[in-house]
Amino acid sequence: MSFTTTPQAEALAAAQLALAPREQETLRHIAAGRTYLQTARHMGLSKHTVDAYLRRIRAKLGINSTAELTRLAISLGL
Repeated sequence: MSFTTTPQAEALAAAQLALAPREQETLRHIAAGRTYLQTARHMGLSKHTVDAYLRRIRAKLGINSTAELTRLAISLGL
């Protein structure tokens, strides 16, 4: 039996491995429609830290918009 993966599945797996747990949590909150401030309060962080996490996520994955971040979060099951 042969297992093949699609390029999209491989990209998603790589994206999930690239993100630290707190980055994944931040992404989940933003994708759920929360603001930076709401996310920060829920996670016990400053909104500047949330912004830093999102900048790192964007840099790691080459994502430019919140819509792309949301699509990624949905694809990852966050």
